[in-house]
Amino acid sequence: MAGETDPLATEQPPLSAGDLPAELPGELIAPEVAALEVPPELVAQSLGEYVRAWGARIRGGDPGVLPVILGLAIIAVLFQIVSPGNVFLSAGNLVNLFQQSAVFMVLGMAEIFVLLLGEIDLSTGYVAGLAGVIGVQLVQPVTTNFPWWVAIMAALLACAVIGAAQGTLVARLRLPSFVVTLGGNLIFNGVMLWALLFGPFSGYPTLGDQTNPHVLYQLMWGTIDPLIGWIILTALVVVVGGSFWLRDSRRRRSGLVAPPVSLTALKIVLIAVVGAAVVAICNINRAHFGTIEGVPWVILIVIGLLGLWTVLLQRTRFGRYIYAIGGNPEASRRAGINLVRVRTLAFVLCSMTAGLAGLLYVANQGGASNNFPGGQYVLYAVAAAVIGGTSLFGGRGRVLHGVLGGLVIGGINNGLYLLGLDVKVQFVVTGFVLLAAVTIDALSRRGASVGSVAHI
Repeated sequence: MAGETDPLATEQPPLSAGDLPAELPGELIAPEVAALEVPPELVAQSLGEYVRAWGARIRGGDPGVLPVILGLAIIAVLFQIVSPGNVFLSAGNLVNLFQQSAVFMVLGMAEIFVLLLGEIDLSTGYVAGLAGVIGVQLVQPVTTNFPWWVAIMAALLACAVIGAAQGTLVARLRLPSFVVTLGGNLIFNGVMLWALLFGPFSGYPTLGDQTNPHVLYQLMWGTIDPLIGWIILTALVVVVGGSFWLRDSRRRRSGLVAPPVSLTALKIVLIAVVGAAVVAICNINRAHFGTIEGVPWVILIVIGLLGLWTVLLQRTRFGRYIYAIGGNPEASRRAGINLVRVRTLAFVLCSMTAGLAGLLYVANQGGASNNFPGGQYVLYAVAAAVIGGTSLFGGRGRVLHGVLGGLVIGGINNGLYLLGLDVKVQFVVTGFVLLAAVTIDALSRRGASVGSVAHI
């Protein structure tokens, strides 16, 4: 409507003629180049063309999630063969693996917000720890006795304030994010230790059997009735698949570029098959004595967070601004994007997501303590995002990459634990996997730039 302004944009000088090349070489608009620069689903008219365009992008230096998918397959096959009793792919261990990986996955999703901007947040580990301590302390019956939902909101609000403060220092004062968040890492480690001393718990508040503490505990260990799990899966496939189908159909009717019908149908079938496999595995009784079955709450939490942040980054103006700034900050500024506001909001979302990871951690541990490995977890956060396929140089990555990278880290830790190897080996192997991921990212960018020069 007339008179409305974009709150994330400001008036900036437009690009002048001198900022653009006088003419573009004809080769740059060739279909072959377009296939490398545009997502395959936008240039393909059939499933076969999509596969060929996807192959061209891989050869052009953009492998996408293929390396991490292959890595997960290798991890699964290798540890299934060498694990005692071949239990790695058993239902009980797979559910346990996902629960162990949940904190890594959520931390990886948190870090992606700032990595897309070409920044980094080294405070996510102890921001997560502080959120967990706040949540546990506020539900203690003998002290504050807050409702569980108030405790969760208070913890996430504290993280939002932290993110806003650090984002302001980075965006407005233009301080290096590395230095700002490294300082935050030290500060919030100390604040977390102070918060642990509140109340008569000797620094070790726990989640007991009372209602509010038990709800926090159930974030990690609670399960859904098997029948309810199938109902939720059906609803999820109908809603997500229906949104895919209606969106693509609407674009086709409007004469806009849209993926082939066969590709849309394949995505919906893939979601249904993967979801059915997850529910079926989780509904197997995993207890040695008694009954433990059903989809864990934490799986729904991670999937819900993945869906929410994916929509935010892929389907909103704010998400497009993040990618634009990460790709070229100066061009984004000249296009009228408010860099300060977008960067600050990205740090807020990063800290809030890390806070949720902290709540899942204390739920997994049944309480909080000064043994929280915040320094280790911030490294896992960056590693999960980069191993999953997010670039350290900004402008390239998806929320899904944090989930896949977190699964890789969790799979390595789980498999080595089954083999009886200690944490030293886990660190070494995870470090080598991270180096491999960064190498792939650097080589793919170099290959892409060489390919572009060759076309010119």
